[in-house]
Amino acid sequence: MNKLKYLSRMELFRGLSMEELENVGEDVPVEPVAKGTLITSPHHTKRFIYLVKTGSVRLYTLTDQGKEFTIDVLAPGHMFGDVGLASAEANTFAVTLEDSIICKIDYDRLMQIIREKPDLGVRYIEILSARLREVEELLEHMAFSSLRRRLLFLLQKLSDKFGVESDKTDGARGETGWRKLDVELTHQELATMTGSIRETVTEMMNRFSAEGILEKTGHRKPIWIHKERLNAALRE
Repeated sequence: MNKLKYLSRMELFRGLSMEELENVGEDVPVEPVAKGTLITSPHHTKRFIYLVKTGSVRLYTLTDQGKEFTIDVLAPGHMFGDVGLASAEANTFAVTLEDSIICKIDYDRLMQIIREKPDLGVRYIEILSARLREVEELLEHMAFSSLRRRLLFLLQKLSDKFGVESDKTDGARGETGWRKLDVELTHQELATMTGSIRETVTEMMNRFSAEGILEKTGHRKPIWIHKERLNAALRE
């Protein structure tokens, strides 16, 4: 897929004419980024907006004790960077969870485009509002929920973003109703996302497997989620 076709499918730029997309595309370099690359941090002074074309990106902050605390995992189509969520994303780091392709646009240039296209500004605000609601919901769970509910909530969000529907039942007990997470996450990474430690997350994941909520067939194998059972567990 070329850059203009990709940009046209991004929620932010949807509805722009091909000529407008060409103008935007001149200012949006597309770069392959290796897994584990730090894309942006609070120490970067240049202001950019980043768009995930392929792959996945983890956003995290550092606690007072210097530990990483994940605030979001972004799938293709998502936007991050200096997006205006000062209260929710201050002091945020962004690192790729897998080999990815990232587009970036200068913040001032994007603001200029928004001034020229008010409809784009409305979509920008809508995207920011949705992101803010997601982050606030996650932080509320982190602050007031048990580890079980925090991990169930995280798996639900990951399933919404990265879940792949499939008629195949390989690795999912020969049953229907399973979704495969199309993102590779270790138990340590899940622990940083839930404010826990790897050993405790592993124990909880084993419980979820025994309850038929998820299945993982081996190290570095994909996680399968039974969405109906997960949602039922969250309602308990």
